[in-house]
Amino acid sequence: MSLKIGKYEIKYPIVQGGMGVGVSWGNLAGTVSAAGGLGTISSVGTGYYDNCRFVKKLVEGRPLGVENTHSREALIEIFKNARKICGDAPLACNILHVITDYKRVVIDAIDAGANIIVTGAGLPTDLAKIVAEKCKDMANDVAIVPIVSSGKALKVISRFWQRAGRLPDAIIVEGPLSGGHQGAKEEDLFKPEHSLESILVDVVAERDKWGTMPVIAAGGIWDKADVDRIMALGADAVQLGTRFALTYEGDASDEFKQVLLDANEEDIKIVKSPVGYPARALNTPLIKNLEPRKILCRSNCIVPCNHGVGATEVGYCIADSLGDGVLGKLENGLFFCGANVYKAKKLQHVQEIIDELK
Repeated sequence: MSLKIGKYEIKYPIVQGGMGVGVSWGNLAGTVSAAGGLGTISSVGTGYYDNCRFVKKLVEGRPLGVENTHSREALIEIFKNARKICGDAPLACNILHVITDYKRVVIDAIDAGANIIVTGAGLPTDLAKIVAEKCKDMANDVAIVPIVSSGKALKVISRFWQRAGRLPDAIIVEGPLSGGHQGAKEEDLFKPEHSLESILVDVVAERDKWGTMPVIAAGGIWDKADVDRIMALGADAVQLGTRFALTYEGDASDEFKQVLLDANEEDIKIVKSPVGYPARALNTPLIKNLEPRKILCRSNCIVPCNHGVGATEVGYCIADSLGDGVLGKLENGLFFCGANVYKAKKLQHVQEIIDELK
């Protein structure tokens, strides 16, 4: 069973979720695509790539400004390195809709060679128009995929994209057990109607009104039993993040991976984020000591934070903290993870995971 996204054929219906800052860059995404899945490069915080080698200006070791934080030059290099591993196999790029310079980063990803653009963290109603303007007569060469958490969200996105002459080439429906930012309010996350099983059925029903594009289920999927169960409910494919983060080929530091491997179930917390959504992370020293405090904005990385206003309210800068996390700096690092991270006992190779799941 394969997965078709637009014009692209993926050998197995297995997608690696985009994980920033620096968890899924060229090595991980390239290896997943080479193994027959769909590798996804995260566009978030590319300025941190290769010890900030592509950053034109640093302040206290941090990329300064959005053009350095979400670096075009680094993203292009990340894709080059992924291509050395996977050749012409399809590669996706995950671009959060809430980032500053969203349109510019979409164009950067297309220039870098992304075959598929994946966007969540908001309603990307403008993505189809951006791609159409950039690619003109070759717009279908770039597949576009929204991440949604309800049929209503899919309906809104599809209406806007239809006006630009496109519809989603696939849909990722993400449930509340995923790592990082969530698609529901914290008080609603664990209500039955927000479970992946419930919203999957809702999204499949809405998809059927628009076409036959595949629905990819994400959030809490860990093993073959989860795959079989969720596909029996109507999913055409699955997306996993945390399991692929915990591979030898993952781009994060060994220290980052060890923090996740050491996690117990009680260490997993829902935290507030400057992005404006609740998020799932490990209860490391940063989270334990959170309180409102003045945060200096260096990166201007996301629109909702409003140059540090959101960061000051929650007590941390998401760019700085994710940057420290991927480097394995326990004291100040932010460590996003899925709800099942405690099940991981060792690192694996990407090929082992693909073989198990396929």
